[in-house]
Amino acid sequence: MSRRAVTLMIAALGAVGSLLVAWLVQVPYVALTPGPTFNTLGPLGGKPIVQVIGHRTFPTSGHLNMVTVSYEGGPGAVPPFNIFSAIAAWLSPHNAVVPQSELFPPGQSQQQVIKQDTEEMADSQQTATAAALCQLGIKFGVIDTITNTIRGLPAARVLQPNDVIKAVDGQPVTCRVSAATMIRAHPAGTRLTLTIARGGTTRNVSLTTIKSQGVPVIGVNVVVSFTFPFQVKISIGDIGGPSAGMMFALAIIDKITPANLTGGKFIAGTGEIELGGAVDPIGGIQQKMAAARAAGATIFLTPAANCPDTVGAVPAGLRLVKVSTLSGAIAALNALKAGRAVPGC
Repeated sequence: MSRRAVTLMIAALGAVGSLLVAWLVQVPYVALTPGPTFNTLGPLGGKPIVQVIGHRTFPTSGHLNMVTVSYEGGPGAVPPFNIFSAIAAWLSPHNAVVPQSELFPPGQSQQQVIKQDTEEMADSQQTATAAALCQLGIKFGVIDTITNTIRGLPAARVLQPNDVIKAVDGQPVTCRVSAATMIRAHPAGTRLTLTIARGGTTRNVSLTTIKSQGVPVIGVNVVVSFTFPFQVKISIGDIGGPSAGMMFALAIIDKITPANLTGGKFIAGTGEIELGGAVDPIGGIQQKMAAARAAGATIFLTPAANCPDTVGAVPAGLRLVKVSTLSGAIAALNALKAGRAVPGC
């Protein structure tokens, strides 16, 4: 065999080896892709996604679709997310390639992230129900339960885990105003009186706020729960995360009022919901827009803070409507039905 042939053979073997390594070695990135969408007004697996029990409901029409993002890759992915996978995803107009750490923080497995996403989905469903009822003025219980006090801060001297904060300076905790909001409404150094429930009794305790990280605090961690006058069941399978909160809240409102929010239109949207109705930004907005349009949506309710992320990525035929609150989303839907102008991104 000639020297040239040997050189070519070695080069070919090297190229094949390099390609094999590139195929087998996982790169620390994941691909975000458009995921499935679900009409929150409709059924899934033979059951309503949003079911109201114990309260009058009204017929609905059209779509209020929640949207999702799928991903390829992650710790232990089989097959591995390699350089070829990353290039293919990068070349797709509706996919994004992001560092793996954005979805999977260092030290967390896929199972741990999925568990966290599932918990966030459950929390978002409860918050969506609370936000919907709050928007409609339907009374329900808001329970601010102290999980722990922070050593060295004012609360540690007078409050205990499992205390429930009922009021601050006589103003009750409600869906419109939380204990934290009321505490932060006063400058640090203010003497406050908290009404708390402890062991079946109600008492008043006084303490003085201090400044921590620029805001007045008393030094407690609180978990919020609710007691509703009727039951709302949301069944969405193994979908995780909090970003469908606004669409759940809109579906609940549409079902328990005669409003017919969609006017028969195919509307999709996204946004994490807060108890008071604020709509927070989410991740994967470009993939969610693509998923919505592919499913047939012509209108997309977009968190205001996500509008800059949509520039140059809006699919043809999809109209973005900018929303920052639940009440604003309802106003926009009513305006669309009436043919009036709505805020866009």
